[in-house]
Amino acid sequence: MIENLIKVKRSKRAKRVALRLDPVERVVKLVVPHKMSLNKAYFFAQQHQEWVLSVLGNLAEPVPFANETVLPIFGDEVTIDIKHDSSLKRTTLKQEDERLIVHTYQDDPSNRITSHLKKLARSGFADMANDKAEAINKEICTVKVRDTKSRWGSCSQDGDLSFSWRLIFAPYTAIDYVVAHEVAHLVHMDHSRDFWKLCESLCIDYKNGKKWMKENGNTLMRYGARN
Repeated sequence: MIENLIKVKRSKRAKRVALRLDPVERVVKLVVPHKMSLNKAYFFAQQHQEWVLSVLGNLAEPVPFANETVLPIFGDEVTIDIKHDSSLKRTTLKQEDERLIVHTYQDDPSNRITSHLKKLARSGFADMANDKAEAINKEICTVKVRDTKSRWGSCSQDGDLSFSWRLIFAPYTAIDYVVAHEVAHLVHMDHSRDFWKLCESLCIDYKNGKKWMKENGNTLMRYGARN
């Protein structure tokens, strides 16, 4: 039954019923306007059952943060090495060569690994963004990372940049393209011809970076996901 394939989300802002894939939770959400009956919403979902089955079936296999999982981090392969010790009072993480060593008392330290990767992502994105901003004589106010599901980056009028932390798992040229894209918005808050020209000039490999994100960006959501 369709009810077993979707998750209902009531919304006061929604004007119409809709089905949306949540690639992080790996579920299709049925967005239902606040006053609409569930029977009517389920009827809509039933009419689109083939689409629901298709998008769920095409989801990339999840990559949980478990022992011996290999993660691409800023273009380098890093293997998670979890060492359990019940006598420990806290979890510590340290990267040595190509291994992320996790000393922990927890059965599942994935939340701590996620926090570590978010900090690593913010630091790396900030360095890249500041270098590009300096090249065009602009200043960045802040660089933040978020757990966004539909946007890889954003730039405000005040010079605040924000990126999806999962971008850290993309090839370096793809990360570089997204960072260049947002830095270019410091000059052009649109997608005009001048914007794209500036964006390209700030990229290491504009063509391949943009192409990779367009064709493979959705696969980044599998990292840290669970079955």
